[in-house]
Amino acid sequence: MISAAVLRTCGSPPVIERRPDPQARDGELTVTVAAAPITPLDLLCASGESYFGTPATPYVPGVQGTGQLSDGTPVWFATAAGMRPGDGSMASVVTVPEADVVRLPPGAPSHLVAALGLSAVAALAALRHAGGLTAGQQVIVLGAGGVVGQAAIQLARLAGARRVIAVTRSAPARERAAELGAHATVALLPGDDVTALAARLRAAADGPADLVLDPVFGTPAAAALRVLRPGGRLVNLGSAAGPTAPIDSATLRGGSLHVVGYTNNALSTVERAALVAEVAGHAAAGRLTAGHEVVPFGTVGAAWQRQASGTAGGRIVLGF
Repeated sequence: MISAAVLRTCGSPPVIERRPDPQARDGELTVTVAAAPITPLDLLCASGESYFGTPATPYVPGVQGTGQLSDGTPVWFATAAGMRPGDGSMASVVTVPEADVVRLPPGAPSHLVAALGLSAVAALAALRHAGGLTAGQQVIVLGAGGVVGQAAIQLARLAGARRVIAVTRSAPARERAAELGAHATVALLPGDDVTALAARLRAAADGPADLVLDPVFGTPAAAALRVLRPGGRLVNLGSAAGPTAPIDSATLRGGSLHVVGYTNNALSTVERAALVAEVAGHAAAGRLTAGHEVVPFGTVGAAWQRQASGTAGGRIVLGF
């Protein structure tokens, strides 16, 4: 028998249950789980209000995790839990399609790789592919307190960005962003309007920015557009600050600006595996990190509620 976190009612936290050992089918691998993060996508799917529809319950949540194969090989793996029928990573042992398993480089820290996971993949792909970041460019990172933003700061520096400006709500998040390599930080203040925030961004920037990485949308996105150079690009990955943004046509047309949407769902399994391996390599080498908290798997209910309420100090990772 294995231990699993089972979500029986959408909107409620999962509870620990005992379940029979999973049996791998053709094309699947058995993974002994080391770490499973509680991600925004897990919370969204479990709310019953995601764009994937209401998940069939009961199910084991967890769209990603790290662990070991039977021969001891360390791996990262993905699941479709909450998006399609089936169970996820929040169990002591899981079975996963081989295509969704990525073998990790030596020395990759399992809990940190779990915390970074698909968030760092999104940051890397958005900067490199959707954003076309090249050395010498200036980057604005909105939502820099989250894992996507924290990863983007470091990955932009690794790519040779000459200046990275981090935008966050809290003072601790701005301090963290500076520690991670941001050249300047800008506070997102309560009641900010587009004009005021754009003015603070210009003051922090060294001339017009080349690229905005945007996991938040809303007012911050509209303000950042006003600081882009002609032909500059904003890559949107989410809507934490609002599902709509007060973008004016004159700003878009006057600067011939590009607004691009990005989602990890557009990646093939091969592309995703390559990006995961790159992220894990940076983590193993000490070049990439993110604020996270490792808690015992048995405390999943309380941990889930803290992550959902926003009272956690960073991304919570369940340790086995």
